Amino acid sequence: MFGLGFFAQSLFGTRLIIQWIHSEKQGKVVSPTVYWQLSLVASFLFLIYGVFRDDIVIIFGQTLSYFIYVRNLQLKNDWKKINIAIRILLLALPAIAFGWMLFGSDHNFQEIFQQSDLSHPILILGATGQLMLNFRFIYQWYYSEKNKTSILPLGFWIISTVASVFILIYASYRIDPVLLVAQGMGIFVYVRNIFIYVKSYRTA
Repeated sequence: MFGLGFFAQSLFGTRLIIQWIHSEKQGKVVSPTVYWQLSLVASFLFLIYGVFRDDIVIIFGQTLSYFIYVRNLQLKNDWKKINIAIRILLLALPAIAFGWMLFGSDHNFQEIFQQSDLSHPILILGATGQLMLNFRFIYQWYYSEKNKTSILPLGFWIISTVASVFILIYASYRIDPVLLVAQGMGIFVYVRNIFIYVKSYRTA
């Protein structure tokens, strides 16, 4: 179980490192295609991890951002470069995951809700952090649609940093090493992108 989660988070981490390296080289925050490709694969795998962990915060969080990753690939004119059969499969994957969760013998929505104390303050904090991580992509999506190209704006990184702190607190309570490692590394890249963004803005 943790192996799947760590693998998914390693892909999320890899996308951040690649994006960070590209940004450092160009002296400004950039949005490389591979960032969105890795995001798409990692999001689906982490969705499955959430099902195995009976973690409603992860399950609903990953579903929303999944399709925003697809949209960014469309904005970069790279979505149609993917084989059509693979595109169809990618679009169907979330529905397949939810179908398995609904009708599987061991994991379903009823069990997940029963095992999730939605009134617990730490769970609320974790849910807030996860919602913020997804909201950042809604913000990024809006910003990109407005500019007709895929962009990772300053607000995206600020929201990411605050959300990461919330998730780290939640992960400590859940004793979830996957989230702890992922967000512990992610927060460094988030802060570094803020500095790159501010520096490039001052020298523009």
